[in-house]
Amino acid sequence: MKLTAYHLAGVVLILIAVLGTFSLPSLGYLWILLASVSVTMVLLDKLIPKLQAAGMTGADENKPGNPQIAEMGGIAVIAGFTAGALLAILVLAILSFRAPSFNLVYFLAAIITIHSIAFMGIVDDFISMPQWLKAVLPLFAAIPLMVVGAAGSTIVHIPFIGAVQFGIIYIAVLIPVAVAVCSNLTNMLAGFNGMEAGMGIVIFSTLALLAASHGSTTMLLVCLPMLGGLVGFLFFNWYPAKVFPGDVMNLTIGVAVATSVIIGNLQTAGMILMAPYILDFFIKAANRFPHTYQELRGGKLSPKSGAVKGLVHVVMKAAGRDGISEKGLTTVFMGLELFCALVALALYYRF
Repeated sequence: MKLTAYHLAGVVLILIAVLGTFSLPSLGYLWILLASVSVTMVLLDKLIPKLQAAGMTGADENKPGNPQIAEMGGIAVIAGFTAGALLAILVLAILSFRAPSFNLVYFLAAIITIHSIAFMGIVDDFISMPQWLKAVLPLFAAIPLMVVGAAGSTIVHIPFIGAVQFGIIYIAVLIPVAVAVCSNLTNMLAGFNGMEAGMGIVIFSTLALLAASHGSTTMLLVCLPMLGGLVGFLFFNWYPAKVFPGDVMNLTIGVAVATSVIIGNLQTAGMILMAPYILDFFIKAANRFPHTYQELRGGKLSPKSGAVKGLVHVVMKAAGRDGISEKGLTTVFMGLELFCALVALALYYRF
């Protein structure tokens, strides 16, 4: 029997029903994660053929013949994230699963910011907004986080240094800049089957662990639904991809990272996890942000004319003259993100 999204979603729902017999907060978190996975997968199973029929497709430039693949699959990730967030409110705020540090006001501020960027991503997928506008609009999406005063703290805890008080600069400058920068960075290091979702899964798994270990339930409730949505999406996006995420997902990954570390006051961890994206940005900036800059030869990807114009080219060249497969490239970047995750975990668990 062929395994489909409905079979996997059915298993998930059965697990939720079974686990629902236990009234423990930890199982409530598992409900949230599994619900996000199942909603994303079921919706994608229906959405992919609809997107193809409507002509919402994009060329897979890293495959022979550039086949047309369904675009904007990230809508399903947002749906899964929303389902998990709503379930979090229901389970943790209504059904007496409330954790001591859960703050509904901060949580709702985070949700508004994330959904604002997601909406911007949908618009961008339809009309392709100019880059300057995509840099400016996220500044306004950060308003809810600014209003709640950065979850009540303007102090940033930096390993080896300690607590640094930024005061009003943190609220008025650093928060909106972080939202704008992170959302755009994750939209730039993209375009390969499984890369965006794969790296995102590593990031949000790490942030969830840090949130749990630091007692930041509100941050944990932001990370788990996003993690679940990305896990469900990767089932369809792994090589060879059946669907592309679109800017709606790529932008949202970044803003969710920024929002979660702001809410949890774990900003340094966010910077460490964003290191590959930051490095990629500087390499591309030095080359005036090229668009198509690799070629496929014998099933392997290599930079055009051997020129390094992005972090992916560093990996392609390091792989040798023959280049690297798309699946191998994604695996390398997931491994690179895992290294950053281990650094972040080591620093925060040590200090």
